[in-house]
Amino acid sequence: MKEYSAFDIGGSFIKYGIVTENGDLRQQNKMKTPDSLGVLIQRITEVVHRHPDSAGIAVSAPGAVSDEGVIYGISALRYLHGPNIKHRLEEKTGLPVFIENDGNCAGAAEVWKGTAREKKDVLTVVIGTGIGGTVIKEGRTHKGANLHGGEFGFMLLGNPDTGRLESWSQLAATRALTRYAEAEKGIEPDTLSGEEVFEMADEGDPACVKALDRFYRFLALGLYNLQYIYDPELILLGGGVSAREELVQRINEKLDGLMREAPVGTIRPTLDVCHFRQHANLLGAVYRFIQNKPAD
Repeated sequence: MKEYSAFDIGGSFIKYGIVTENGDLRQQNKMKTPDSLGVLIQRITEVVHRHPDSAGIAVSAPGAVSDEGVIYGISALRYLHGPNIKHRLEEKTGLPVFIENDGNCAGAAEVWKGTAREKKDVLTVVIGTGIGGTVIKEGRTHKGANLHGGEFGFMLLGNPDTGRLESWSQLAATRALTRYAEAEKGIEPDTLSGEEVFEMADEGDPACVKALDRFYRFLALGLYNLQYIYDPELILLGGGVSAREELVQRINEKLDGLMREAPVGTIRPTLDVCHFRQHANLLGAVYRFIQNKPAD
């Protein structure tokens, strides 16, 4: 059975492990993210050399990752952007390398071994301080002409409070939730965390209850639009809020209301939560490697 060395490059840590061609994760560990590309390449090479049976290297990375191995866009690790990291790793290790965007890796893991297994047309929507995700059409990741497929957070919606257009991230990410709750409570910005807003709403705090109601409505609006843009079989929700047991139920309640308000739409999104969390990018990177490698 073939085994692959998998790496998930994050702003603070690099997770790594051995993933089999059947999707079993072994020997996972992590190390601090280096301050330079040269040290990053060296650290990855050292890990790979400890596993001489690896059939290849699969890397999950932030940014707009091209098939050629160049990472465009911006991220917390500026040194990743510009050099051809795929070629550098291949030269250092002598192994084939595949690099993919971290959000796309998370979506691929769900299709391979997670909630979306055996589905062909799926969207993943990852809700954090911003909103990102993945488009999977016919079982394959759709990156788009500018490598921005799945950047759902840039979608524009009308904000009834201001009368202005704002991005979905500005209206429905966890930072939007905390900002609105802070304004309702009349307290300083950056006082509350998303987790605190949920906890206070559970305890009946009126401002936080109102903020959550608004949060779920804007999530439902965006998901309704995505359903009619892509017409997926399934939309998976990820990020820290996906651990909330009531998440899907509350969004579905808002979708019910939207479909009563605008009865022209008769197809409602089918929602679920992502199965994988901390190891999704390692598994998904290997699955994308397998999908893209030449036939033996």
